[in-house]
Amino acid sequence: MSESADPGPEQLLQQAKAGDQHALGQMLERYRAYLAVLARVQIGRRLQGKVDASDVVQETFLGAYRDFPQFRGATEKEFLGWLRQVLASLLANLVRHYQGTQRRDVRLERQLGGELEQSSQALDRGLIARQSSPSQQAARREQSVLLAEALGRLPRELRDLLILRHLEGLTFPEVARRLGRTVDSIKKQWPRALASLRRLLEGATP
Repeated sequence: MSESADPGPEQLLQQAKAGDQHALGQMLERYRAYLAVLARVQIGRRLQGKVDASDVVQETFLGAYRDFPQFRGATEKEFLGWLRQVLASLLANLVRHYQGTQRRDVRLERQLGGELEQSSQALDRGLIARQSSPSQQAARREQSVLLAEALGRLPRELRDLLILRHLEGLTFPEVARRLGRTVDSIKKQWPRALASLRRLLEGATP
């Protein structure tokens, strides 16, 4: 696929900053899976059963559209950092709502922002080793985004296992309790989940 048919993140950012709303929409859509994974981790920790990750991502997109004129960066990495800030602010508002508190909690927003960055770094370090010879497309993208996209294409049971174990940092017994499974079945499925993720990632970047 040519560069013109598949513009890189920086090219889309330039177009969006020039006022191209379609380019901004394309840019945001590229990070739907990434934001969904990060939101899912925080929902699991603080808002379990109260909100849906896909709804949180949609609200993050609305906030990003509204606040995009304030974005000053020019790279994918900077844009991801800014999106995490938008997501952190939204999650803080949701936590405040469900806790019944009215006043904005800046410390909570900072804490959430730090935890979202940690989750992103965990994705960037990767559930699997980096490929020795990534394609040109992969080289232009953040590893955390590519892994989140691959996670999004996994069967739900495998995706849930990887997110709970690797990103939420739960032990195998805790994962088993969360998923209503036996510890033995979770341990047996772990290598299969990693192998499936590896195949998807390699297939996404031939």
